Amino acid sequence: MEKLVEGSEYIIRSIGGKDEMLVTQGEFVGYASIGKGDGGICIKLGKSNEDMANKIRIIPLMMILSIDIIKSKKEKKKKNEVGNHYYR
Repeated sequence: MEKLVEGSEYIIRSIGGKDEMLVTQGEFVGYASIGKGDGGICIKLGKSNEDMANKIRIIPLMMILSIDIIKSKKEKKKKNEVGNHYYR
């Protein structure tokens, strides 16, 4: 099973506007919470995105159609990592 690893490069195809597909290429930088219970992946856009290069795009998980792995990095193991989530 593959995992999205920070620093790796991906091409993500997602649902765009009406009958369109949005193609995003860039570096995975993490996850984001969107509203209540929804999430997304954060991609730092690459040079192929011209004027949007180095900007962060958040793609809602439910909109993703496919993910292509371009450059994969090894996941870094962090010792004694404490989560920063707050639950009630």
